[in-house]
Amino acid sequence: MAFDLQTFRTRALSAIIFVVVMLGAIFYSIDSFIILFSIVYTGCLIEYNNLIKNTPTIHTKTAKLLYSLFGLMYMTISFCAIKHLASAHWIAVLGTTAYYVLPMLVIVSIWINDTMAYIVGSFIGKTPLSALSPKKTWEGTIGGALLAVVAVVLLGRSLTGLSYQTLIIVSATSAIMGTMGDLIESKFKRMAGVKDSGNIMPGHGGFFDRFDSLLLAGPTVWLILTLFAQ
Repeated sequence: MAFDLQTFRTRALSAIIFVVVMLGAIFYSIDSFIILFSIVYTGCLIEYNNLIKNTPTIHTKTAKLLYSLFGLMYMTISFCAIKHLASAHWIAVLGTTAYYVLPMLVIVSIWINDTMAYIVGSFIGKTPLSALSPKKTWEGTIGGALLAVVAVVLLGRSLTGLSYQTLIIVSATSAIMGTMGDLIESKFKRMAGVKDSGNIMPGHGGFFDRFDSLLLAGPTVWLILTLFAQ
């Protein structure tokens, strides 16, 4: 996949706006954090259900109901996990400086991974990662994840005071599972025969396109921290 400067500019600008809005809401107050993520997850659920409705192979009422229930469970678990990452519980357990530290790290890790994976894959990517997303390569995926971990660990230690172990766990999990979340969404789009789940964000499509990584990364980070950071 050759590097496309115009595509990169569009993706980068949308990503920057996305990060600024997300982090702004997170930093402002816990209430604005919850409101924003409620909007995000509602948008993702609506777009997911639209994909299911337009998927030819899902044609029976029972199948549509089961897929809809899966989507509701998927979004609800993810929302609850992200919300809990912003709770006072983690300030006490990990010694974070504020409620927004963990959600911020997850979002920043995903953003860096996505951006770096595109750049690395554009220049040296040769091995396709999955048929679900032909433009993704193993070289880009590995490079993006490694650079995300390095960046988050170097910056996170001085900005958050979290241990190196915690920073590595959060950034690596966010990068890896974020990519998996993107592939899951790609599967649903292929089933529905569409390129994007929506068109609210130039270069990124809809809510589900933009936040597919967060849907899986958030609960996985929460699960690993819950199991090993108590």
